[in-house]
Amino acid sequence: MTSDQSTGDRLTSSGAASDGGTSGRVTSSETEDDSAASDMAVSDRAPKPWTITLGALDEKLGIRVLEQSARRVVATMPVAGNTQSLGRLHGGATAAFAEALGSWCALIHASALGKVCAGVDLNITHHRGATDGILTGTAMPVHLGRTTTSHEIVVTDDQGRRICTARITNQLIEPR
Repeated sequence: MTSDQSTGDRLTSSGAASDGGTSGRVTSSETEDDSAASDMAVSDRAPKPWTITLGALDEKLGIRVLEQSARRVVATMPVAGNTQSLGRLHGGATAAFAEALGSWCALIHASALGKVCAGVDLNITHHRGATDGILTGTAMPVHLGRTTTSHEIVVTDDQGRRICTARITNQLIEPR
């Protein structure tokens, strides 16, 4: 188990977050047998983390997911098919790619808390253009909380050059 110093949340090896509260913890009055039963009952009720499912836009963009967890989502997107009229990578395609990665990472975290998420802010800085090749995007958390998350998404080209940097903030909400 590691600790995220920016939020105080504890992350398990599966990437699920715990607020460090006493839920499921053994009190001094419980016996070892009661303790084991209590821990088992808590883990049986833990929600299963959400698994990425591509939406229609994700498929149109040609996104392929390579890695997924609450701590990191990595995917690729081709430049071909995602260009504007001058043959260069469309900034909107890059923004949609970055938003998807950050939202997926947030949703995996939220699902471990029994919640879903909704984006409330996206900003993106385009550093350079691209005309061909495969882009790789990596989303990593800046903040994993119980009510909000923030993720940084870095998109690079085939040569490892940064194409853009994005940040997304998601609100964690109860599912409807």
